[in-house]
Amino acid sequence: MSLKRNILDLRKRKEKVLQGGGEKAIQKQVAMGKLTARERVTSILDEDSFHEYDLFVEHEARDFGMEKKQLHGDGVIIGTGTIYGEPVCIFAQDFTVAGGSLGLMHARKITKIMDHALKMRVPLIGINDSGGARIQEGVNSLAGYGEIFFRNTLASGVIPQLSVILGPCAGGAVYSPALTDFVFVVENISKMFITGPEVIKTVLGEEISMEELGGARVHSEITGNAHFYAQSEYECFEQIKKLLTFIPWHNGKKAKAFPPKPPKPEYKIEEIVPADPTQPYDIRNVIKAISDDSDFFEIMENFAKNIVIGFGRMNGETVGFVANQPMVLAGVLDCDSSDKAARFIRYCDSFNIPIVTLEDMPGYLPGVDQEHMGVIRHGAKILYAYSEATVPKITVIIRKAYGGGYIAMNSRHMKADFMFAWPTAEIAVMGPEGAANIIFRKEIMNAEDPEAMRKEKVAEYKEKFANPYVAAAKGYIDTVIEPEETRNMLLHSIEVSNNKVDRRPAKKHGIPPF
Repeated sequence: MSLKRNILDLRKRKEKVLQGGGEKAIQKQVAMGKLTARERVTSILDEDSFHEYDLFVEHEARDFGMEKKQLHGDGVIIGTGTIYGEPVCIFAQDFTVAGGSLGLMHARKITKIMDHALKMRVPLIGINDSGGARIQEGVNSLAGYGEIFFRNTLASGVIPQLSVILGPCAGGAVYSPALTDFVFVVENISKMFITGPEVIKTVLGEEISMEELGGARVHSEITGNAHFYAQSEYECFEQIKKLLTFIPWHNGKKAKAFPPKPPKPEYKIEEIVPADPTQPYDIRNVIKAISDDSDFFEIMENFAKNIVIGFGRMNGETVGFVANQPMVLAGVLDCDSSDKAARFIRYCDSFNIPIVTLEDMPGYLPGVDQEHMGVIRHGAKILYAYSEATVPKITVIIRKAYGGGYIAMNSRHMKADFMFAWPTAEIAVMGPEGAANIIFRKEIMNAEDPEAMRKEKVAEYKEKFANPYVAAAKGYIDTVIEPEETRNMLLHSIEVSNNKVDRRPAKKHGIPPF
């Protein structure tokens, strides 16, 4: 056979494989409002940068009629490409081929590109669109999932791992995204669940739709399994690209620096926080008032809204923000917000991203429900994460910092590198009203005018304890600053912390309160 004929044969084979599950299957995919696997890959990556591998891999199953079925590429596409000129590894399950089901060779393709990403120290993007394990391959499918989970764990904290749910992700398949750093979901397209609606109906007799069970909103708002929510696949791809501008390609380097920009003038920090400590405000506006170009990329925006996490830049360098949100539950810590913050803190620590904490909260959320849900265990996670982190850690106390919440939100006692407080800060075991009612109970009860006495004692408590100067006098606060000084103090703190070294006891690893 001549070289020309060989080339023609190669092209025909490629053309056949590139058709995926065939025209009918592709039309069905499009009718569901979904892009094809290759459209997704090329939409995320830089134009003409995708290089595909294992194009001609086929399954080796021989039971239940599988020997007669040709599954092009075994239902998954793998390869490398670039985003903003930087290399990434990517895989995309192809639902048009056997419903994207995972068999042994399918899994081997995925683990091959995972190994490549870890070896080359580049981010891994996985697009999930699969009906789950390929039943005809039995335990081989389960083995495939296990190999993927193991590699997710090896890569954790070494390279960024992004999971994009663009179709069903069911059964054992859900654990791979759960092990990765960031999960993206799209309205009306993403479905994640361990047990499907049919099984729930059979076992429990309950009717529930896929969307109600594990749709995009469920995982964005209720379960906390998703970090980013989008209305369309293209919006999701833009989220992926923006995230990658904030994070480093691996744990051996820092995120790419950008030209510094001042915050936008419409965010006037001295006008954001009300003088009345009982009045709420949006902490995100404070973040925008101090971050470069007022650009704040929020993570898990719809889950545990009483705490805000996300990335911004200061002097062109990526910073992770953790901030109580007074607009929701007065910014208290509870089970979900503690989990949300702790995981983000550990991510920042793993990838050399300084952490700026903005504190305004009255403590942990009280109540029987929280106690029974394990607020002690969950609340301890944020303590552990801050204590464990060795990146630069800077805290600004804006208003309330009460009780265990004061300690948990990166206090000096958690080894914060810099601690600042506004003059409005109230640092105490508990709020002045509650404290006065306990400490001065007898005096208030025996007074001719109990209400007047109560107000007098509340003022006395504030003067003695609920202000930043008591903590500053003991060295727990480095200095009390005016709101307008916040950005400059943070910029300087990050700059002087650039070469921070924080050695810890030698050990294999700690035991967090999982």
